[in-house]
Amino acid sequence: MTICRSAVVALLLTGSALLAGCSGAAEEESSPEEVLSAARATLDETSGVRLSLEVSDLPKGVDGLLSADGIATHDPAFDGSIKVAAGGVTADATIIAADGKVFAILPFTTKFAQIDPADYSAPDPADLMSTEDGLSSLLTSAEDVVAGEQVRDGEDVLSTYTGVLAGDLVAAIIPSAEPEGEFDATFTLGPEGQLTKVVLTGPFYPDADAATYTIGLADYDVEKDIQAP
Repeated sequence: MTICRSAVVALLLTGSALLAGCSGAAEEESSPEEVLSAARATLDETSGVRLSLEVSDLPKGVDGLLSADGIATHDPAFDGSIKVAAGGVTADATIIAADGKVFAILPFTTKFAQIDPADYSAPDPADLMSTEDGLSSLLTSAEDVVAGEQVRDGEDVLSTYTGVLAGDLVAAIIPSAEPEGEFDATFTLGPEGQLTKVVLTGPFYPDADAATYTIGLADYDVEKDIQAP
């Protein structure tokens, strides 16, 4: 009888393990929308990130933002630098955005002065961290989302997802975007499900070919006290 009981117990345990394994496998399957929603929550909850932005094909003769790099926090605030094309000239500027205002040290100056980033077809970089209509909102606003191929970055395996975004949503991020247009979006997530890159392609400028902006995110949970100058 002892042998029989042992056999029965072993059989039951084996069956339970198999069922648990099947259940666990099922639980691991998440839809692209669920994955991107979780990535949005992670970005919205972090204290700050290192943020970069770059355009690869700004049309000739168009004024606009070429690149940006700095620390962005959920105050919201930004401390870094930008490069813009204006009037046929490329210029770099040190930027601090805080308290709803943007300050810059422009070329040939040594002190911060308040500017309107719209004059340079650029966003207020602090707005990128808005939890309502900032960068994270794109993750849950994209339509026709599908999972793409996994890519390797050194030892990390990254996941990609593609979708389509309405122009008014992109215009909240980059003001020069055509509100009535449509934009292709690719989201890249790190091994822990954090958003690491967004690529947006579409009509960013009127009467011009489509342009592509690449936004990178790194150093999640960075903390920095950014104050207006």
